[in-house]
Amino acid sequence: MNMEVVWKKGMAFETHTPSGHHVTLDASEEVGGQDTGPRPTEMLLHATASCTGIDIVSILHKMRLPLESFEMKLDGIRATEHPKRFTAIHILYIFEGDMPEERVRRAIELSVDRYCSVSHSLNAELTYSYQLNGGEVTPFKTF
Repeated sequence: MNMEVVWKKGMAFETHTPSGHHVTLDASEEVGGQDTGPRPTEMLLHATASCTGIDIVSILHKMRLPLESFEMKLDGIRATEHPKRFTAIHILYIFEGDMPEERVRRAIELSVDRYCSVSHSLNAELTYSYQLNGGEVTPFKTF
């Protein structure tokens, strides 16, 4: 995959992705940016969630399960010293739908252990939990 990222002004950078989308990232005004786009670290969390989310939706669809709604809440912990990388990321998956819990767990397991290339590219501890139909939040451990 090849991309070109171009400095626009201030702290803003722009790219046209290989899939044809335009993205601008910027810094906050406190550090010289103009706040014209999200921060790179925000996009890293977004990419992590979106990657695993796409996997899970695809797997549940292949299982022919009726997913009614799906969201993820992320908590990212960053180091206090530079480079201030993410040291830990927790994803809470929240599902609604008439789906057997063991099938939902299997979809998460496949994404976490096998398919999500973004999370496998990170140098951070990733943990997961899920909630199905407003029930109890259940920690998820890979097998």
